[in-house]
Amino acid sequence: MTTLLLTIAAYLIGSISFAVVVSKAYGLDDPRTYGSGNPGATNVLRSGSKGAAIWTLVGDAFKGWLAVWLTIHFAGRLGADDTTIALVALAVFLGHLWPVFFRFVGGKGVATALGVLLALNVWLGLATLVTWLVVAYAFRYSSLAALIASLFAPFYYGLLFGIEPQFFAVLVMSGLLIWRHASNIGKLIAGKESRIGSKGKAKAEAARRK
Repeated sequence: MTTLLLTIAAYLIGSISFAVVVSKAYGLDDPRTYGSGNPGATNVLRSGSKGAAIWTLVGDAFKGWLAVWLTIHFAGRLGADDTTIALVALAVFLGHLWPVFFRFVGGKGVATALGVLLALNVWLGLATLVTWLVVAYAFRYSSLAALIASLFAPFYYGLLFGIEPQFFAVLVMSGLLIWRHASNIGKLIAGKESRIGSKGKAKAEAARRK
């Protein structure tokens, strides 16, 4: 019962879409209505508001970290074992992808996955983050950086800790991240993918053309 309750709680935490919440607080358009339509930090950046994008990134990463960290920190009192921690990690990620509070229309999960990895182990999270940063800096494609970081995350986990329940949670998250980036893969191959910092059909851009 404890495992079920913790998993449901993690899913609900993950269902808080900071892209939508922060955009509304900043008076911006709903990120699901412009650019890629993805409620995530990269698309919010297309609105022209770096502040909103940063808070979206922080919020999405924080919820992933919080759900897993609380479970690990209070594992003894809650009776949570490695399997429970793995399920919580996966549940908060799934909540971001399919949020119950926003008609199951969520983001791709990059920031939330990072938060989960940092909570599982800070070195695991940092290794994955550095991978993302290196690829993003070199090629200026957020999606390409996410795809490569997703491929490396399970490898890093297995290298550091071996095969255990959390490894499979990381493996499933990585698979889902790659699947959620399917359209980006097509655009990358066709040379049509937007680079980091490019603007979509956002209010700020429309104002500049007037």
